[in-house]
Amino acid sequence: MRGPRTTTPTWKPASATPVQPSFLPYVAKHVANDSRVLDAGVGTGLVGVALARHGFDDLTGIDLSRGMLEKAAETGVYGELRQMTLGETLYFASDTFDMIACVGTLTEGHAPPSSLDELIRVTRPGGYIVFSIRPDVYTSLGFAEKIEALTTAGKWTLADSSDEVLVMPQGDSIATVRVWVYRVL
Repeated sequence: MRGPRTTTPTWKPASATPVQPSFLPYVAKHVANDSRVLDAGVGTGLVGVALARHGFDDLTGIDLSRGMLEKAAETGVYGELRQMTLGETLYFASDTFDMIACVGTLTEGHAPPSSLDELIRVTRPGGYIVFSIRPDVYTSLGFAEKIEALTTAGKWTLADSSDEVLVMPQGDSIATVRVWVYRVL
């Protein structure tokens, strides 16, 4: 079992896209670079590119959209890309990944709170699920209740979280997220 990084993180938010500066320090704090990582909701692959720049080279990505997977493939950082739907069964063995990154995906019309069950299943015990979520979505779409239920059931424990972080220049509530880090038990 791999442990957390033992070196001081040297991540530079200026090198990332808007949501990633809030996300990357939490990855650096809790996850070793040699970890097997699932980018859940890969989109165009920006999170994978940021992770690869910081030494992560065992990256797998999933997305609902074939077009997004094609864009992500153009980055050249993923060892494997698969079309899958968050909220449905993920076609990976249990305990496959050391970390799951889910940035900008747990939101209305993308991935429901039930997605968290499968993310936990495919994360090894002691591994981490790091995700961002808008505060309004957290409270209004059932994520708060689902996260509490999973915690109460002993599926995971909170390892870290951020305050609200402005990720887009608009400055309204839609442009803020919180980053959450849970350790799978």
